[in-house]
Amino acid sequence: MARDKEIELTFEKSGTNSEDYSKQLQPNDGPQESVMETSKEEKEKLSLEEKAEIADQKLKDTIKKIKENVHEDDPRPSQGLTFRSILGGDILTGEVVRKHIWLFVFIVALSTAYVAIRYQCQQDMIAIDKLNAKLTDAKYKALSSSSTLTEKCRESRVLEILKQNKDSLLHIADQPPYIINVPE
Repeated sequence: MARDKEIELTFEKSGTNSEDYSKQLQPNDGPQESVMETSKEEKEKLSLEEKAEIADQKLKDTIKKIKENVHEDDPRPSQGLTFRSILGGDILTGEVVRKHIWLFVFIVALSTAYVAIRYQCQQDMIAIDKLNAKLTDAKYKALSSSSTLTEKCRESRVLEILKQNKDSLLHIADQPPYIINVPE
């Protein structure tokens, strides 16, 4: 939907003196102090007023022609790419966005994928750290259990327990073991 923009221009007369301003500010109720004006000054005032009216009319015609010829789809005149225009958002005009919409979609998709993958990677690293801590604890417990079992299974310890109980028939062998060969 195209929107017409209103352009408002104001012009002031230049070269007026203080008498003209005082005349503009005073109401025209009665005779003014400067009654005697020469015809030459009146002609100059009329010609200045006429010139101002003609200039105003030309300006209005020009603005009207510009409004008729300007459309939203017309390319904007390039003012150059500056840092201020980028920060101000001038680069994101309708034409630029329409021309590069797939690039913007691609950048958003890549950014979303990057954030999602990084989040998943961090979650996996946290899980790996927890599992490594559990593995270390399990290794220490296994080592502790193994040393306790080794201590309890030593021959000297077993003999000591047997002597304390005195009800066992087990004792240390006096003779070396015999090797029996069985033919096949």
